[in-house]
Amino acid sequence: MMTLSKTSKGKGLKVVYKELDQTLSDHEVLIEVLSASLCGTDVHIYNWDLWASNRMNPPVTVGHEFSGRVMKVGSKVDRVKVGDIVSSETHIVCGQCEFCRTGRGHICQNTKIIGVDIDGCFAEMIKMPESNLIIDNSGTDPKYLSVLEPLGNAVHTMLHFDIIGKTVAVVGCGPIGLMGINIAKVVGAKKIIAIEINPYRINLAKSVGADVVINPKSEDVIKRVLEETNGLGVDVVAEFSGHKQAIEQSFKYIKKGGHMSLLGITPDKIEVDLSNDIVFKGITIYGVTGRKMYDNWATVSALIESKKIQFDKIVTHVIQMKDFEQAFKIMASGESGKVVMIP
Repeated sequence: MMTLSKTSKGKGLKVVYKELDQTLSDHEVLIEVLSASLCGTDVHIYNWDLWASNRMNPPVTVGHEFSGRVMKVGSKVDRVKVGDIVSSETHIVCGQCEFCRTGRGHICQNTKIIGVDIDGCFAEMIKMPESNLIIDNSGTDPKYLSVLEPLGNAVHTMLHFDIIGKTVAVVGCGPIGLMGINIAKVVGAKKIIAIEINPYRINLAKSVGADVVINPKSEDVIKRVLEETNGLGVDVVAEFSGHKQAIEQSFKYIKKGGHMSLLGITPDKIEVDLSNDIVFKGITIYGVTGRKMYDNWATVSALIESKKIQFDKIVTHVIQMKDFEQAFKIMASGESGKVVMIP
């Protein structure tokens, strides 16, 4: 089968044809990949930056976001069947560590991520544990189902704290930030303030439900957010950007007693006035890792069955997997929402 693989240490990916052993363990499932979407992680791997070089050990088939059709099941598989359309949790956890045994599998100490630690989904077929699979009952086009994993990240970030009837700042309107805006609109946030510098994504943010969009290049973010919230600040900050200045500014416009969810990752050291902006404000900060397994997935399924997630706006490009170089260029340009590849 065709795969996109990181074959050696260095920039780029290669098309590699690999044999896939179709022998399954008792609880394993063989899946035909119908779509696979690009993530910022894949761009890190493609560019072979510091994170990738410290984490990966080539050769590895890349890719972790996908949808597919079940082709074959192991002898003890009883939850999915041949022909089911599925998406997948991408963290394969041990089930035995302290975190897994106390309902916190999303921070399992032995996690393996497909496409990073083990072979992934930029391929024609993939084998996955039955427990990782999410069966689609909505009839959604499979090209959109590959983005359910990052939608789970957005659900985790946006809904960890109560946002119904609250003012929310969504910082960074890349694909997951756009999903966050969409979720906030669906569940009934009072006012959604998006913060973004890219004109293309500013327009996307407006189209999926942002009430206000602030461009830090042309406006004073702190002043404008306070103006939009009667001087009090926002109830909830959802940070998707990983940008040093954006993160530091958010501590200045979060309301006293407010809540902050941090998904964006930054290589920079963050400077914050611990006493005045955290302790005396009485705020709560939450670090988001992956998706709560499987609470967030239940919410994802409900959202897609509601037909209120605007996949047609969030997914902006659909490209054949053989044209992956074009897909990565589009992703790197910032002139896109989610980029989906078809094997």
